[in-house]
Amino acid sequence: MAETYDFPGDLLAGQEELHQVRAELSALLKRLPWSVEPLDGFSDDNGWRRVERPASPGWTADEQAEVEKLRQREHELAVFVSTHRYWAELTGTDRMDARAGLKHTRTQNPA
Repeated sequence: MAETYDFPGDLLAGQEELHQVRAELSALLKRLPWSVEPLDGFSDDNGWRRVERPASPGWTADEQAEVEKLRQREHELAVFVSTHRYWAELTGTDRMDARAGLKHTRTQNPA
């Protein structure tokens, strides 16, 4: 039977925000052009598979700033979650199992 862990509220909140920031960053990167800088399109069929890219207008300064802001916040949250004092209470496989479990724990937000 899988053990349940009593994660502190700030750790749960940090992990939840980390999930949200990563989802927001992923969605933003999918919307943006493939290249940060303006580049011509290309087609290459000399490799093991064909690669094609349309011309990229590049990212605007605002888009670059938004990506940087989200990446910075993602880094801050990852450091907070991974170095939280709670982990010192656990050892060995308990710590490993708890870390894995935290990634799949979602806080309940009232509607």
